[in-house]
Amino acid sequence: MSFLELSPDFKPFYEIDDYTDPWTRPQTVLFVHGFTETTEAWRAFVPHFSRRYRMIRFDLRGFGQSGAVADDFTYSLDLFVDDMVRIINHLSPDPVHVVAGKSGGVLGVKLAAMRPDLVKTLTLACTPPKPPKTDGWIEHMEQHGMRSWARSTMRARLGDSMPQRGIDWWVDMMGATAVSTARAYLRWVGGADVSADLKNVQCPTLVITTNLPERIKLGEIFRKGIPRAELAALPVDGYHAAGTNPDITAKAVLDFIARHRDVGQ
Repeated sequence: MSFLELSPDFKPFYEIDDYTDPWTRPQTVLFVHGFTETTEAWRAFVPHFSRRYRMIRFDLRGFGQSGAVADDFTYSLDLFVDDMVRIINHLSPDPVHVVAGKSGGVLGVKLAAMRPDLVKTLTLACTPPKPPKTDGWIEHMEQHGMRSWARSTMRARLGDSMPQRGIDWWVDMMGATAVSTARAYLRWVGGADVSADLKNVQCPTLVITTNLPERIKLGEIFRKGIPRAELAALPVDGYHAAGTNPDITAKAVLDFIARHRDVGQ
């Protein structure tokens, strides 16, 4: 188990997956998970990426093995960006490719806009341009527990094609988040707005959506707002492509990075 000693209040858990040839100098890809997820959300990406790239997966502040935060903790975009900057500076010798899922993409946009020197490319995997509707979520979490809430939202997230055992696995992973972290995060994410930052993202950006018309429409907001963005609408059920079909999603990201891996060199 690996933890970074960044500050007394934040010692993030991280994993480095690197099965590249030991005589090469691979580029690094930083993976940023979404709400109530952990490094495990990206586990199926490891065999696809780790032979070509050095992967950094980490638990965001408040999630997974990075430890819960208190109910009254104040999240902010600047705080998340500072966390990611320090992780990159400690763990990568060079700028990184950022792959971010769901609301983690909001953090990726802010990082790329504020620190273009650290981000080679950005991938937004099914990131909503506006905060999701969370009416009743906290009440459900408090009354019935995190796993019950996760189960109540999981089929829509992962789609009809995900087997029940897959639904159960995601429920267990996301349902392990502390209610206190969920309260603090939802209080923050409801007001998180990076629309003004889109024009400042100068790196090549891949916007991934599923191929439902309403999801494509949401993805177009990022594609039109980010100068060097392109859209990939994947034939994936549900709205969380990276979770439902990581093989298709990973291939789309790898193809994109391969076309832009030498940017800035």
